[in-house]
Amino acid sequence: MLNFVKKLGELPNKNFKRNIIDFVDYKTIIPVLMLIVIGFLSIYSTSSETGLEVYFFKQLIFGAIGLGVIVFILIVPDSWIKYNGIFIYLFGIGFLIAVLIFGKTISGTKGWFQISGFSFQPSEFAKLAVLLLVSRFLSQKGIDIKNLRDLLSVLGLFSLPVGLIVLQPDIGSASVLIVLMLGILFWTGFDLLILYFIAFIPFVIILSLIGLEYFIGALIFFAISSIFFKKKLIKTLLLITLIFVCGYFSQNIIHTLPQNTQDRIDIYLHPEKDPLNKGYNVLQSIMAVGSGGFSGKGYMQGSQTQLRYIPEQRTDFIFCVPTEEFGFMGGVIVIVLYVMLFIRILSIASESNDRFFSILSFGIGSMFLYHVTVNIGMVIGIMPVMGITLPLMSYGGTALIVNMAMVGLLLKAYIIQKKKG
Repeated sequence: MLNFVKKLGELPNKNFKRNIIDFVDYKTIIPVLMLIVIGFLSIYSTSSETGLEVYFFKQLIFGAIGLGVIVFILIVPDSWIKYNGIFIYLFGIGFLIAVLIFGKTISGTKGWFQISGFSFQPSEFAKLAVLLLVSRFLSQKGIDIKNLRDLLSVLGLFSLPVGLIVLQPDIGSASVLIVLMLGILFWTGFDLLILYFIAFIPFVIILSLIGLEYFIGALIFFAISSIFFKKKLIKTLLLITLIFVCGYFSQNIIHTLPQNTQDRIDIYLHPEKDPLNKGYNVLQSIMAVGSGGFSGKGYMQGSQTQLRYIPEQRTDFIFCVPTEEFGFMGGVIVIVLYVMLFIRILSIASESNDRFFSILSFGIGSMFLYHVTVNIGMVIGIMPVMGITLPLMSYGGTALIVNMAMVGLLLKAYIIQKKKG
């Protein structure tokens, strides 16, 4: 039995016990476990006094499944993970097509399969599927992201799932894939000025909607900062012109988005316009975070969360729970744990001697960082509500299992690194 376990782990040294310890990445495991536990406690706090404990027990089941997925990823050979990306991608695309036909509509988005009280969200699975295939493609010999053919191939792999998700419509999940694409392009050496231009577009559009002076300020900032990239003058001037066009026609661009997305942007800019309806969630979440003070009201003592003033408090607004119950310190602890995880992911990506796992790890970090930034920004009112959950903490079976699968891939990358190092 011992030889069988040794073979699965492919541990080269004779001291088996010492090898097991050497191959355990505590710097990833500790913040991940703490975030999951805080998520469980927060979900229990929002459900136990309202007769909705079923959500807590469902999340425990999802966590157990996620743990099984991590073990599976650690056991299978790394070659299996690399070479089956195409099949996982095709499954992901199939699910996205099927959900448009047979899926259930929730909050205006047709993005869920529901079976016997359990839901499956294909867009979450698609994030992992795209990441695996693109990482495999870009890690092959002879592939260069600066080559137009290879760049178009990557854009094509992303465009199909993004288009299908937009049809649901789920702009939040589509934006995650776009950020994932930008992160991977950055890590594989694509033109930094173009990436900066693409990332700046949403900011200039939002600022132009706020007021003319904000638009002019954003345009001047982009023009000055672009100079530091030291690219050809014609390219720099062209991108500055395009930024101006995006800001100038921001109203027209916004009107091309689905109506529910337009409403979310309008409420983000002016939440006080409809405090009892569309702006209710944002105003209540801001109140919950602020009412926690420095040390909070105590576990299961938060008035906003216990009285269910925040409708999506288990999912999109889960950050309200630790901040109201444990105050500023509770929020800081959560953020510090995420920062620890981000630093560890960046370390794994940069130190990995396997290009596939390096790209994969950085892609995971890009998605986690975007999720955390947007979600916490939503809760405190500085980002528009986009239906983006807080990784490892928010209620949701598909999201938790997929996020834990990504953690498993990070642990796998660490093991590969140690074996080859």
